[in-house]
Amino acid sequence: MDFKNYLPNFAKILKMNAYIKNIQTEIEPLRQEIINHKVYGVIKDIKALRIFMQYHVFAVWDFMSLLKALQNNLTCTSVPWFPVGSADTRFLINEIVVGEESDVDQHGNRISHFELYLQAMKQAQANTSIIESFLSELKKHHQLQTAFETAQVPNAARAFVNFTFNTIQTNQAHLQAATFTFGREDLIPGMFHSIINDIDKENPQQISIFKYYLERHIEVDGDHHSHLALAMTANLCCTDDQYWKEATDTTIASLQSRIALWDGAYNEIVSTN
Repeated sequence: MDFKNYLPNFAKILKMNAYIKNIQTEIEPLRQEIINHKVYGVIKDIKALRIFMQYHVFAVWDFMSLLKALQNNLTCTSVPWFPVGSADTRFLINEIVVGEESDVDQHGNRISHFELYLQAMKQAQANTSIIESFLSELKKHHQLQTAFETAQVPNAARAFVNFTFNTIQTNQAHLQAATFTFGREDLIPGMFHSIINDIDKENPQQISIFKYYLERHIEVDGDHHSHLALAMTANLCCTDDQYWKEATDTTIASLQSRIALWDGAYNEIVSTN
């Protein structure tokens, strides 16, 4: 076997791994700020959890929108069909879409992660009228700002969704992928799961769906999907220095946006106590 043919690919893989390690190092302080955010310290009862969910649901929803933007960019989603881009990248994004858009609930029924989250909110008696009004208005008129106003979406959630859709509207797949991969995955700390377990003991049968959602998030999003997303981003940025710099800048901005969303949830929880 002639190993000389493998050397260029091996060097390419090593370089992409170095880029990934660099971006992970750059964003680690912001990731830690999110994981150790003060909002978790004030979620001590189901009342506070309900407020948190009213903010978090917007991150769950626009995550799905970011995912579909990637699928639109990286695969053919129109008729007539033509092959688009790399088959490896198509495989990666399509597998993530299947898991996010048609996973299973605790009873084995097919459901998207967003729909599962809505079920969790309703079981916990969290207010779903804002997100439902927002989506209803958006579906009718396709205008984000109008939908924000009609539904009276909190400012922190508006800013978060606006950032995501600004990223989507760049139509730059490597920026969308970087935000999806580094800015949105694996950001819920273990401490939060302990808090939820404590709240569940005091409120049995009110947050069982939310507990399942978090467990599923770890199992699917934080493990399998995170590896797929890393590979997808590496494929898109390849060994292009400029692409990786842009990916890093976008990821930093997305993490700052998440911190601001958590700040909004924290401020409302504190103000209502």
